[in-house]
Amino acid sequence: MTKSVLALGLDPAAADLAAFPGITAEQIRAFIDAQLQRVRLLGYEVDSCLVDRGASAETTLAQHLEARQFDCVLIGAGLRAPECLLLFEKLLNIVHSRAPDAKICFNTTPADTAEAVQRWVRI
Repeated sequence: MTKSVLALGLDPAAADLAAFPGITAEQIRAFIDAQLQRVRLLGYEVDSCLVDRGASAETTLAQHLEARQFDCVLIGAGLRAPECLLLFEKLLNIVHSRAPDAKICFNTTPADTAEAVQRWVRI
């Protein structure tokens, strides 16, 4: 049976890129997409859920979790940055209440997304 993963992350368009001169939101999004494709090639079904820093983040996540059941929810490093702490807590509690059976995992960068998923959900 194919395992499903929701990849929850901060939309690069909403990220503060001041510490990364020369890097664009489009480049980051392309890298994230490539890493999610890597997870798909391992045999997982992956839905991407990129959120902004505003109130719509909660609604966006809730809609994804209501649309289907997920075996795993991956929460990206951008949402765990100190400036996103309150948002991270809100989103984590939505995952906990709306997907109580899903494993939760964390990556440190998009590059180790597949490894984070594989720690908790094996095909």
